[in-house]
Amino acid sequence: MPKAERQIIERVRRLVQEGSPGRGALVTGIGDDCAILRPAAGDELLVTTDFSLEDMHFRRAWHPPESVGHRCLTRGLSDIAAMGGQPLAVFLSLALPSDLEQRWVDRFYTGLLQLAQKHGATLAGGDTAQSPTGILADIMVIGSVPRGKALLRSGARPGDRIYVTGKLGLGGSTVRRLYGGEQVRPTGTYFYPEPRITVGQNLRGIASAMIDISDGLSTDLSHIYDESNVGAVIYASAIPVAATATLDDALNGGDDYELLFTSSKRVPKKIAGVPITEIGHIVQRTGMWMQDDSGKTKRLKSGGWQHFSRS
Repeated sequence: MPKAERQIIERVRRLVQEGSPGRGALVTGIGDDCAILRPAAGDELLVTTDFSLEDMHFRRAWHPPESVGHRCLTRGLSDIAAMGGQPLAVFLSLALPSDLEQRWVDRFYTGLLQLAQKHGATLAGGDTAQSPTGILADIMVIGSVPRGKALLRSGARPGDRIYVTGKLGLGGSTVRRLYGGEQVRPTGTYFYPEPRITVGQNLRGIASAMIDISDGLSTDLSHIYDESNVGAVIYASAIPVAATATLDDALNGGDDYELLFTSSKRVPKKIAGVPITEIGHIVQRTGMWMQDDSGKTKRLKSGGWQHFSRS
């Protein structure tokens, strides 16, 4: 059984103090009714929230507690990366069932706090509650970006090229293997994905539009062309598919946390050591098409993750 709420808060507070990367924009954190943040002059704040639900986003039988904490925070940090921002502070509301061991909770926080420390963010507050069923983690990440420099989804224009970081499909292929009953060693980038914070910052002034790939390339690209009121053509053979994945995993699997962006400028082949691949171009007509090596195109529908989808 988890410890009482006040004891959990004190344990987390000590962990934060022991591993704090520096207060930065945080004036006052855990211990008061509200945290106080003071962003640098000339910066704008970025705010993002994400749920991690047991048996929806993770399973205790598949994911070690450290992985659950790491992946929970990655969801928020990746959103900050997609805006070209710097994470400042993290807030976590955590609901726990009464039959959960405190050791699981401690290990969850270890995974979350290690990733937060790596990227200069501080766990500055949140809430705890008893859950009637499974574990629910609601993460909020506050970031900053120089005024007017945030990268939006709405900036893509006809003629822009489409790019992705890293390789795609590992998330989808790993989930497929787990659902198939395969024993998958809980290591590597599916269990411990790396949010592309530094890459996102380096793309300010280069990218015209950007999003992170959390729901699948096809779905997340559709968000860019919808918001930009344009269309997209992607090249099937150019998509950088992970070694254990299929093209369908790369298109529709999700959980990759790479960056997808458009640009009319020269884009390096690597940024901060991360490979960048051109996979298509933006067109005037709305919609999405896939082009094969012969130049033939076919209409492509977004097939990635959507909550409440009946398809």
